[in-house]
Amino acid sequence: MISRMLQRIHPTTRLLLWLMLVLAVQAMSFTSLAFVALMISFLGPGILGRGKKLVWRTRWLLLSMFAIFAWGVAGEPLWDMALAPTREGVDEALMHLFRLVIILMVVAAILETMPLNELMVATHTLLKPLHGVGLNPDRGVVRLMLVLRYVETLPTPRDWKTLLSGPEAILEEEMEIRLQTFRYFDGLLLLAGFSGLISLYFL
Repeated sequence: MISRMLQRIHPTTRLLLWLMLVLAVQAMSFTSLAFVALMISFLGPGILGRGKKLVWRTRWLLLSMFAIFAWGVAGEPLWDMALAPTREGVDEALMHLFRLVIILMVVAAILETMPLNELMVATHTLLKPLHGVGLNPDRGVVRLMLVLRYVETLPTPRDWKTLLSGPEAILEEEMEIRLQTFRYFDGLLLLAGFSGLISLYFL
């Protein structure tokens, strides 16, 4: 049901709404973050599975971030022993970790709900206004496709030499891109998302 609703929304609108959510996460309280996490949990097992993989792949970054904030922020020691983290540092570390995990889940939702052709349509639409300053949107879309293709075909590395040898080059590939038109409903969604983002940061 959710996938059918998303298909009725223009790909560019969906991508912008996801990006607005990523920005909004930075200004949310713990209660709001918990509500967003609850809403994401209802998006389906595919998104949750992909999100867990992203979290697992960034586990060392998460641990490093926790250590930096827990032991780097001044405050009251968590226990009366040497090298103890501070309460304020642990609280701030947990908040930043919660936000980063939700952002990873949002990225997983983008990758899971938007096929490659729709993601290319959304990217082309967003880059099109930059054509006046010399940026070719077609070239940006092609580079995005190559990066995503590389990530999809990248094997599990056995050692560091595997990472240096990329996948075989794709000599020829055809992809059908179905263009869609913006509708009145897309404008309302973007207006609502932008209004919510402004209210979080300035109200």
